[in-house]
Amino acid sequence: MESEIRRMREQAGLSQGALAAAVGVYRQTINAIETGRYDPSLTLAVRLARHFASTVEEVFHVDNE
Repeated sequence: MESEIRRMREQAGLSQGALAAAVGVYRQTINAIETGRYDPSLTLAVRLARHFASTVEEVFHVDNE
């Protein structure tokens, strides 16, 4: 699953640590999502989307493989 998290975070002027603190996870979790090594839970995906005033569908691109 690809995401727009890095682009949205950088556009908002946030560090990985600041975004992590805002949504209640570790910085390493944000890094892993941005690099495609970790697919967030639905709960975390919703928290990230809400943080950016967006929808889960706009933030995450689900592959239908």
